[in-house]
Amino acid sequence: MEKYKEKVIDSEYIYKGAILNLRKDKVKLYDGYQTYREVVEHMGGVSIIPITESGKILMVKQYRISVDEVILELPAGKLEDGEDIDKCAARELEEETGYRPLKIKRLFSFYTTPGYSSENLYLFIAEGLRYFGQNLDKGEYIETVEIDKKEILSKIINGQIKDSKSIIGLLWYLNRSEKNE
Repeated sequence: MEKYKEKVIDSEYIYKGAILNLRKDKVKLYDGYQTYREVVEHMGGVSIIPITESGKILMVKQYRISVDEVILELPAGKLEDGEDIDKCAARELEEETGYRPLKIKRLFSFYTTPGYSSENLYLFIAEGLRYFGQNLDKGEYIETVEIDKKEILSKIINGQIKDSKSIIGLLWYLNRSEKNE
């Protein structure tokens, strides 16, 4: 498949922002054909599966303007420039939910939408949660919700959970749970 690697001939930034950059690349394909690719550059981020003392999953509800809906998601956030990935996960969990974990473990990483974005998310599981209080950014409104693992699959199937990072994390958790039972 290496022969299909595209060669960037020219690159132009269309937008540079606080969360992402948008770039338009002129590329040459393996057969010599030239075309354009639009690429969203993203610093990456973390997503956390927080397990409560009672074995429920702590999730967050927040309005997302990009889809004009209140979405049920796993806590998550973006990496700051040069930030340690593990520290980012603990920070984001506390900021969004108010909980600090006694134990947090990095599981794996995945590309969210590699067809046009460089975003790479790192999935974590967190246990031994202790509440210290939410630390939301100004203008950020987040509610926490506890979900029983028996509800997960039906919430995904009936569209109550639509967020891809949450679906990936929750399906991993269900698979892990079934193997440990």
